[in-house]
Amino acid sequence: MRSNLLSILAEPGTGSPLEIESVFSENQTGIYEGTLVSVSSGKKYPVVRGIPRFVEGESYAESFGRQWNQFRCTQLDSQNGGGYTHRRFYSETGWCADELRDKWVLDAGCGAGRFAEIAAKTGCRLVCLDYSSAVEAVRETTASLDNVDVVQGSLLEPPFRPGVFDYTYCIGVIQHTPDPNLAVEKVVWLTRRGGSFAMTIYARRPWTKLHAKYFVRPLTTRLPQEVLLRGIKVAMPLVYPLASRAFSLPIVGRIFQFTWPVAVYSDRKDLSSAQRYEESILDTLDMLSPTHDHPMTAGEVDAVLQTMGAQRWNFQTRRPVNVLGVH
Repeated sequence: MRSNLLSILAEPGTGSPLEIESVFSENQTGIYEGTLVSVSSGKKYPVVRGIPRFVEGESYAESFGRQWNQFRCTQLDSQNGGGYTHRRFYSETGWCADELRDKWVLDAGCGAGRFAEIAAKTGCRLVCLDYSSAVEAVRETTASLDNVDVVQGSLLEPPFRPGVFDYTYCIGVIQHTPDPNLAVEKVVWLTRRGGSFAMTIYARRPWTKLHAKYFVRPLTTRLPQEVLLRGIKVAMPLVYPLASRAFSLPIVGRIFQFTWPVAVYSDRKDLSSAQRYEESILDTLDMLSPTHDHPMTAGEVDAVLQTMGAQRWNFQTRRPVNVLGVH
């Protein structure tokens, strides 16, 4: 934990400033083990392996913690040799690398750090926030970078002062929170007045809940994740080649994608066949295991942004909901 991180941290809920109560060990970037204390409540928050911890249990995000620690490298451009995450980051934020340099940037719901490693290369002051033990994965992903801090906390009750980030992005996370509307609010709340935010959220249409995954999720979300993953791995040798062919068919391929609860990316030509296979296992797990899956409409997001008093925003796409704006 770098010393300047303390200037933007605050106690979740109360917003109280935090102070360093004790330091047990340090490394080249700052506090490695120690304790933070709230000025107003006196509550203590540990710093473990350089990460300030503001959650006592992962709750609904536990599956993501296991998922991203097990599949940490699968979606990293630096590991798979592709450039998909790089292209997606700049496409879905609309930002340029030069404008991020030396700015405070928040990765809200960082997972294993696929977007974090792209953002960090701009020279920004990046903070990676996640509710789950995925913070351990992103810590490893960004270990060689000296401009990144990792914080374990909730986006719905963020451990930061309001309006401290120049840029805030949240890609593919909000629909997996218990309260998507509140999550959208917090992304804007954390962005300084005049700062920029970017969000990508699963889109909901009248027929979305008829997708095959919603019929099996009542079962799969109750299974221990290791059991679900084992089942996916057993089924995938048969399902993958069939789905790859079916999904690539003109017109009817979209019907197959809607009626089969499996993720297959046969069009990802930047990956090897083995890499596409592994990503299919990962994203099928990601489809079936999260506790929450609450897609939103662009209209719902628009209403929240109006309530939050954002200055301007535009929807790059509405399916998925990809909105860029200025607070």
